Amino acid sequence: MDRNDSFRGFVAGHQQALMRTAYLLTGDPHQAEDLLQSVLLKVLGRWSRLSRVEHPEAYARKALLNQYISWRRHRVMNELPTADPPDRPYSGEDSTVVRLVMRQALMRLPPRQRAVIVLRYYEDRTERETAELLDCSIGTVKSQAHYALARLRELAPDLAPRLADLETEEAYR
Repeated sequence: MDRNDSFRGFVAGHQQALMRTAYLLTGDPHQAEDLLQSVLLKVLGRWSRLSRVEHPEAYARKALLNQYISWRRHRVMNELPTADPPDRPYSGEDSTVVRLVMRQALMRLPPRQRAVIVLRYYEDRTERETAELLDCSIGTVKSQAHYALARLRELAPDLAPRLADLETEEAYR
């Protein structure tokens, strides 16, 4: 198998999971595609070495997180925060509404906190795995998760019971 075939196989096997992570980080399908494409170009450039390691996906995932954080640091924000609440507050258990409310709140977190929430609760990664991917200590992961969950409770108070459930599950892991 030549280099291009093995890279195509890697992309076919991991693109969906990496795209999901990119989307959860950016909150925008187009930005997620751009983010993933730029990371896959970096991975391709290093593929001759990466194809020989046991888990090239770990490199790709870490590159995805680093690129996202770098983009957030260097780009001009096109989001305009508003003090006006939505026309209709969330009330009820409709899973679509819950996902939308959570996504909107998630998009208002700082990049590092959002990355911790995505890795810990969406991808169900351990604190150790999250710390390794973000190149920080386990204590930093714990504190960032704590602050992020507190901020999410402020941004989406109707979801506070669900967020409390996450923290309770976390305490028993």
